Amino acid sequence: MATYDPEDVVIELRKRAAKLGSKTISLAIAGLLLLYFVATSWFTVQPAETGIIQRFGAVHRTVGPGLHFKFPRGIEKVRMLPTARVLKEEFGFATSSTENTRTEYAGDKIPFKEVSLMLSGDLNVIDLQWIVQYRIEDPTSYLFQVRESRKAIRDTSEAVMRRVVGNRLGSEVLTVGRVGIATEVKAEMQKILSDYGTGVRLVTVELQDVTPPDPVKPAFNEVNEARQDRERTINQAQEQANREIPKARGEAVQTVTQAEGYAVERVNRAEGEATRFKAILADYKKSPEVTRSRLYLEAMASILPKAKALYIVDSDQQAMLPMLSMDGAQQPISGSQASKPPAGVNGGIQK
Repeated sequence: MATYDPEDVVIELRKRAAKLGSKTISLAIAGLLLLYFVATSWFTVQPAETGIIQRFGAVHRTVGPGLHFKFPRGIEKVRMLPTARVLKEEFGFATSSTENTRTEYAGDKIPFKEVSLMLSGDLNVIDLQWIVQYRIEDPTSYLFQVRESRKAIRDTSEAVMRRVVGNRLGSEVLTVGRVGIATEVKAEMQKILSDYGTGVRLVTVELQDVTPPDPVKPAFNEVNEARQDRERTINQAQEQANREIPKARGEAVQTVTQAEGYAVERVNRAEGEATRFKAILADYKKSPEVTRSRLYLEAMASILPKAKALYIVDSDQQAMLPMLSMDGAQQPISGSQASKPPAGVNGGIQK
C-alpha cells in the first residue's frame, strides 16, 4: 500500500497552479463566488408562509408568498413561518403526524399523565386532555420577543388550565362545566400571551376528554348512575307536579266560581222575595181581608194538587171516622148506620 507525504502533495499542487496561471485561478474563484451568490440569493416562500429576512442578524423585512431575492448567505438569511395555517398544541395525548388518530406509544404514558392529571377544587383528581389552536399574527414577535414561543404557549396553557380546574368542583368539570372552562382558559391565555408579546392569536381551546383516573372509574360510574337516577326521579316528580298543580288550580277556580254564582243567585232570590213581601204588605195594608183570602187561596192552590186524598171534616165532629179505604170499594154497612149519618158530619168524604 502506497503512502503519500503531505509535503509532496503540496508541492504537486503548487506545480499545477503554476501551470494554470493566476488568471485562470481568479476566474475559477470568481465563478465559484458567482455560483454561491446565485444559489443563496433566490428563495421561494410557500402560499401558507411568511418569510422573515435578517440582515446581519437584525430583522430587515418580511415577504409574502412567491419568488424573492436577498443578499447571499452571510449577509442576509431568511426564516419561514406558517402564518396562514392554524397550528395546534396537544396536552395529555399526542396525534400521529401521518394519520389523524391518537398514537399508542410504547411503554407507559407517564409523560402524558403528568400533564393531564390535575386537582379540582374539591380535591378530586381529574384526567383532562385538551388542545389549543392558534395562528401566528406577528412573525417578528413570535421569533424574537420570546425565547421559545411554542414552549411558552404550552407552559401558559397548562398553568391556566390547572388554575381554572382547581377553582371548580370535580363534578362540574366532569359534566356541565366543560364549555365554561374552555372559554375561561382561552380568554386568560390570550391576555397572558398578548402581554408577553408572543405575536399569536388563539383560535380555540377545546377539552377533548375529561374522565376520572382509571383506578376510580368504576366508583365514578356508580356515582354518576346514582346522580342520573336522582335527576330522573326529580324530573318525574316535577312532571307530576306540573300535571297536578294546574288541575288543582282549575278545580279551585271552578269551585270558587260556582260559589260566587250560588251567592249571586241566593242574593237575587232574597231580594226578589223581599220585594214581593213588601208588595204584599202594601196590598195588605190597603185591603186586609181581600189580601188574607187571596193568600189563603193561593196557598191551597199550591198544596191541594199534591195531596193524594182529601178529608173534609165538620168542626162539630167529636171523633174521627172509622178506617175508610179511599183506594178500593167500600165495605157494606148495616142499615141503621146507612139510615143515619154519624153525628157531627155535615158533608161526605171525597177522594
